[in-house]
Amino acid sequence: MSADLQSRDSGEQVSLVVSLHVGGQLCGLPVGAVRDVLGPQRITRVPLASAEIAGNLNLRGRIVTTIDLRKRLGLQVLEPDAPCMSLVTEHGQELYALLVDRVLEVVSVPTAGLAALPPNLTSNWSRFGTGVHRFSDGLMIMLDITKVLAFMPKAA
Repeated sequence: MSADLQSRDSGEQVSLVVSLHVGGQLCGLPVGAVRDVLGPQRITRVPLASAEIAGNLNLRGRIVTTIDLRKRLGLQVLEPDAPCMSLVTEHGQELYALLVDRVLEVVSVPTAGLAALPPNLTSNWSRFGTGVHRFSDGLMIMLDITKVLAFMPKAA
């Protein structure tokens, strides 16, 4: 399913975006990148996994690698019992869950309205972002799921 649609009212191209909060920042992912939205889940820690890997969860019989998006973005980690949600995505025929603070709603954003990332963003935000959408009450940083899930082995 394509997330790019023709707006009936104005005739402009719009994209459907899942909006979410991570560390107080409004972010977005293309709706086509999200398979499921989950509430709090039991996550089993994986020994010797990188710090960004929160562990694994069981989703209808499939093992899903769970990534703490706060750690991936270099943000302060939430308390262990703090409520969070997971966005499940598929990449390379594997399922991954991104731990986020909150999932908000699906919004329509004008495709032509994606602006370049501000130059003053930290390197983690700029490394994983594709651009920003401006709203009356702030900015939504669009995340590139491929970049978020691109784990490079650390050199010894």
